[in-house]
Amino acid sequence: MAIIPESFKTYSKFARLHGRRFLAQRWEESRTPIPAAKHHPSPATWSDDALTLAWLGHASVLINFYGTWLLTDPALRPHVGVTVAGMTFGPRRLVQPALSIKELPPLDGVLISHAHMDHCDLGTLKRLPRRTHAVVQQHNGDLVRRFQERSALAWGEAVEVGGVRIESLEVNHWGARKLTDSHRGYGGFLLSKNGRALVFGGDTAYTKAFARLRSRVKVDLAMLPIGAYNPYVYAHANPEQSWAMRREMGATYILPMHHQTFRLSREPLMEPIERLRAAAGDDGWRIALGEVGETWVLPEASAHDDGFEHEDSASARLVHQ
Repeated sequence: MAIIPESFKTYSKFARLHGRRFLAQRWEESRTPIPAAKHHPSPATWSDDALTLAWLGHASVLINFYGTWLLTDPALRPHVGVTVAGMTFGPRRLVQPALSIKELPPLDGVLISHAHMDHCDLGTLKRLPRRTHAVVQQHNGDLVRRFQERSALAWGEAVEVGGVRIESLEVNHWGARKLTDSHRGYGGFLLSKNGRALVFGGDTAYTKAFARLRSRVKVDLAMLPIGAYNPYVYAHANPEQSWAMRREMGATYILPMHHQTFRLSREPLMEPIERLRAAAGDDGWRIALGEVGETWVLPEASAHDDGFEHEDSASARLVHQ
């Protein structure tokens, strides 16, 4: 008698439970196009003398860090998930990426916070130039073998890419990729260059780990997730928690991500950004952007400020392209 692998049994059970609903959903989706993002970044116009970012959707952020081009958690295809026979089984985008893969500028580095398919889309990675330096968390190196330069970091370890120091940070999440996968490394990143510092939080529930940065570095901007918390708040921070983590690490600004792109949980689509704005109150100027495709620039004049500015001066940093 042939022995059936446990992995086959696991996926067969999953298909029985969810297959019919998935096929019905895909049929319905095929009848409606994915709407375009409201904003379309223009990276060719960005200055190498500034720090400029654009939110492409979900956790994908394009960064020009004084001439060093980085892309975080690339997922730029219509669906994310497992690909079988040319079809991807997983969530469909609610909005197109603000830039297509073909529209990306030449990248110095791609940063991957963990192996979950909405943060590490192999279909997107396969279309990025092999010369791009791939930086992942430990035990994720097999996902980026095609790249000529690869760095897998444990928390606290760092590597330099194009003059940017990239350090792996502790977060509160988990790292398995598939139902039958072993647990992998996961984390965020601290990016430093020219006396500026950014935090990319990847995916995280609330954690005090970011607060330890306050005594080490002045964080200009924290890119933190604010969606997919209902009922998964044990794995995904809610807006109020992300606002608290920004404050505890001493970051001047927050770029909210991980919302408005895929339906991964039960909260209404616009609830995360609305709750974040409510939590910010009079400090709403600290929210760098709120819509997919928006571009944000940190002016040189505020490079070493104390984080207390007037709202009218802060609003000029948002660029609609």
